[in-house]
Amino acid sequence: MKLNQNYANLQESYLFLTIAKKVAAYTEAHPDNHIIRMGIGDVTQPLVPAVIEAMHKATDEMAHKETFHGYSPDQGYDFLREAIQGYYAKRGVALKLSEIFVGDGAKSDVGNIVDIFADDNTVLIPDPVYPVYVDTNVMSGRKVIYLDANEQNGFLGMPDENVKADIIYLCSPNNPTGAVYNRAQLKAWVDYALKNNAVILFDAAYESFITHDDLPHSIFEIEGAKKCAIEFCSFSKTAGFTGVRCGYTVICDELVSDGTKVNTLWARRQATKFNGVNYITQRAAEAVFTDEGQQQVKDVINYYRANAKVMVDAFKEMGVWFTGGENSPYIWHKVPDGMTSWEFFDYLLNEAEVVGTPGSGFGKNGEGFFRLTAFGTLEKTQEAMERLKKLLKK
Repeated sequence: MKLNQNYANLQESYLFLTIAKKVAAYTEAHPDNHIIRMGIGDVTQPLVPAVIEAMHKATDEMAHKETFHGYSPDQGYDFLREAIQGYYAKRGVALKLSEIFVGDGAKSDVGNIVDIFADDNTVLIPDPVYPVYVDTNVMSGRKVIYLDANEQNGFLGMPDENVKADIIYLCSPNNPTGAVYNRAQLKAWVDYALKNNAVILFDAAYESFITHDDLPHSIFEIEGAKKCAIEFCSFSKTAGFTGVRCGYTVICDELVSDGTKVNTLWARRQATKFNGVNYITQRAAEAVFTDEGQQQVKDVINYYRANAKVMVDAFKEMGVWFTGGENSPYIWHKVPDGMTSWEFFDYLLNEAEVVGTPGSGFGKNGEGFFRLTAFGTLEKTQEAMERLKKLLKK
């Protein structure tokens, strides 16, 4: 027996597991204290009524032979794909049902999509970035090069004609930095990909947090993107499905490599390795796109946006440099006094009992920065910012 030795090249511990261990140790030592968690981007508000109603109805259907559902179709039920299709149409993006694939979350699809690409492709990944992008390619032994995202370019790296890559990861609104590409910037990436016969893996999991009308929600709003991009989206942050698990991937027929439509390979991969998302969850996801569901999830997103505004106002008051907050549920800020990201994590945990995410966990360019999320309650967000202001004014 031989193991995949590429796993030895991974960092010893996944970022969020390390955070969990540190927080658990602190909690055990201080069982009566009240920690405010703003590290992992998990939601706190419940599923909206339209979703719950759809889940109950679908559950009742599963109790009767006439309406029972077993395995779901490989690409998802048509009723959900049609709802997704309609959602894109409202932004001027026309999709075929065959181009939409329902999955159990963007994280799974982003990680699994590399199955259909050869291991000798060169991968370009922004630094800092969501760790899954890096780890899944390290596991496959691909060559990874890094796109320099930093304070000077607003953590929005742009194409370099001297750098050649086959697979490009982009995330907008970005996790962890909260920065968002505008149309001109995404057009530059599309042009680069078309020129270099590359594919863009575009993570749009946070698109519903965009508030500015001039910012694109989908890369397919950019001319030429259907020929060079794959888009991933999720119900986790849009509709609170972090524990329910549902997302979707869009691969258009125009994306072709060596005469083969890429979506046929993904369809084949999913048919072999994935049994689909259950009927109850897909009915719940469908309800998100109803008029009632859209208003209800918008209200929840506005709740998190209000949290983000509390954070934005606090950092402006403290005079601390940051990105995010306006079109994203994340605040990405500089750490004070020359501390490293992990030193600030420990300082914040021990002195203010607030948990965030060290920027260095997202890449070397994340060193000296820190991520906080707006997914808590308004009361805890306000309390955390008061603790932070008191701590940093010492």
